[in-house]
Amino acid sequence: IDGKAIAAAIRREVKQHSEALIASHKVTPGLAVVLVGARTDSATYVKMKKKAAAEVGFHSIDKTFAESVTEEALLQCVQELNSDPSVHGILVQLPLPKHIDEAKVLESIRVEKDADGFSSENVGNMCLRGGKPPLAVPCTPAGCIELLQRSGVAVRGKECVVVGRSNIVGMPVAHML
Repeated sequence: IDGKAIAAAIRREVKQHSEALIASHKVTPGLAVVLVGARTDSATYVKMKKKAAAEVGFHSIDKTFAESVTEEALLQCVQELNSDPSVHGILVQLPLPKHIDEAKVLESIRVEKDADGFSSENVGNMCLRGGKPPLAVPCTPAGCIELLQRSGVAVRGKECVVVGRSNIVGMPVAHML
């Protein structure tokens, strides 16, 4: 599996879609990323997301807060992003500090702007067979499945082991397989 080549191909495809959207509707896709605290791993991940967004022609907005931000201030930020017509997707970088209710913050993101696919509606639709498709699915599991599909790896009929059952990776990838 050549992850770098597949990622480059996907970015080219997304850029083409972005350019078509801009040309046909005069709309530049907008992504807002919310980062709380100074975790190096989270900051690196956000930097990578910003770089990828720029490569495909997305408008990006950063909202960065100190570890001590109040839950109320964070919820207010999400509501402002929900109301911003230039923002089409919102990512809240996890984990959040212990004094903030992650579920409450994630549920405050409008489902139409839930870029990570963590809302109960998106997760529920992902898990239901025959129902409506989710508007978004969690990124890392979706990326794993995309790598397998684009590499011609058939999983149908195979026995697969998923290690871990987190809401971010383990549970979604188990449902996607």
